[in-house]
Amino acid sequence: CSPLQLAALERQVFDFLGYQWAPILANFLHIIIVILGLFGTIQYRPRYIVVYAIWTAVWVTWNIFIICFYLEVGGLSKDSELLTFNISRHQSWWSENGPGCVRKEASMSGIKGLDNHSYISVIGCALEYRYIEVMHSSFQILIALVGFVYACYVVSVFTEEEDSFDFIGGFDPFPLYHVNEKPTNLLFKQTYLLISPTGFSDMEMMNK
Repeated sequence: CSPLQLAALERQVFDFLGYQWAPILANFLHIIIVILGLFGTIQYRPRYIVVYAIWTAVWVTWNIFIICFYLEVGGLSKDSELLTFNISRHQSWWSENGPGCVRKEASMSGIKGLDNHSYISVIGCALEYRYIEVMHSSFQILIALVGFVYACYVVSVFTEEEDSFDFIGGFDPFPLYHVNEKPTNLLFKQTYLLISPTGFSDMEMMNK
């Protein structure tokens, strides 16, 4: 696996653990496009690499949105259910399992209407989970930018090779460097002169 695939798979694993459905879908598409770009590089398919280069712009935009979401920029709230399509109240896996976090459950049976429920509190986190998510997205942006530059370089190399091959007539059905063949009757006369002991007299008779 390439570093791009490993980074995408790592992100996918933690989003699965947190049931973050929107990032899961985005990560899945990203993994598919990365594989497509690698295939295009190995199999000499510039169009596939161009698709990957275009996707990197989308991927960078998506990760910028994730950063804004967790930093609550522009009216966004990290506690909303936007990333779970409003079908669950799950949050980032890091919210309860970050470095140094201690998860505690307190019974709420004494409160009317909340019997058999528990309140979960998380304390002692060395780093708030939203900053971990921001670092994840920032790392993805950095890798995407490197991948975009590399994709543009590979496409330019492939294009130069195709142009140079066209210049020497590699794709032309009638190459520019073909040799003009002599007329058939002229070749016949030259061959006859070489094999006939009385070539000049015979040729004079034929011309008459």
